[in-house]
Amino acid sequence: MFRRLLPKETSFFDYFEEHSKFAMQACRELDLIASNPLDLAGGVSRVKEIEHQADEITHSCIDALHRTFITPIDRSDIHRLIKKMDDIVDSVDSASSRMLLYELTEVRPELKQFTEVLVRATTAIDGAVRSLRNVNQANETINKHCMEVHAAENEGDQILRSALATLFREEKDAVLVIKWKEIFERLEKATDRCEDVVNIVEGVVIEAS
Repeated sequence: MFRRLLPKETSFFDYFEEHSKFAMQACRELDLIASNPLDLAGGVSRVKEIEHQADEITHSCIDALHRTFITPIDRSDIHRLIKKMDDIVDSVDSASSRMLLYELTEVRPELKQFTEVLVRATTAIDGAVRSLRNVNQANETINKHCMEVHAAENEGDQILRSALATLFREEKDAVLVIKWKEIFERLEKATDRCEDVVNIVEGVVIEAS
């Protein structure tokens, strides 16, 4: 009787894994846009749909957190982790939406560089997140994935610096400079959010060890 009165166990790892899947999908869609900008409207629409799905996962996770007394990892870590993961998708959605708004159907090569970095980073995040269920047995695997994300974030910084330098030096249209500068900065922000995620994951690993 007492067991039936207890709240059902919530698997927060399910929320993390589902959200990481959407982050990968959003980045892959953006990568397709960089490869085929003529389908910009379709790609942006698909990213927006993924962003909505990711939002639903985030809201469900936070709602479950409010209703759960005992959690597998620290409550604040759960909240920060799902929010930072959501920030990745939001940044990708924001960048792709700006491209459509600004009608940028001719892309710069740095866009593809950014999207490839983001695909690598979110793939590594997915690997790290899926190892959290067995954090004590998967320390090395998680740390390996986290290092991949740190490297991707550093590469994102380098791409931004190079992209802006080239943009200011070569682009004569001031309006285009403003548009691309904003998009590049939003993509670099996405790489920063990726690093934020693995910083939290690394903290979880330390606490579990």
